[in-house]
Amino acid sequence: MLSDQRGVSAVEYGLIIAMIVLVMMVGLSSVADVTIGMWGNVSQKVVNAR
Repeated sequence: MLSDQRGVSAVEYGLIIAMIVLVMMVGLSSVADVTIGMWGNVSQKVVNAR
């Protein structure tokens, strides 16, 4: 019973995957903010050029 580590490994892999997903979401969120700002700037320049 003590030598069965499959459940422990599955929990560890689940935690690792959850942390990777969390880091990806934070990274994509910051990239999205920069992209939205960039397109807002382009939009404003187009409106001002009319």
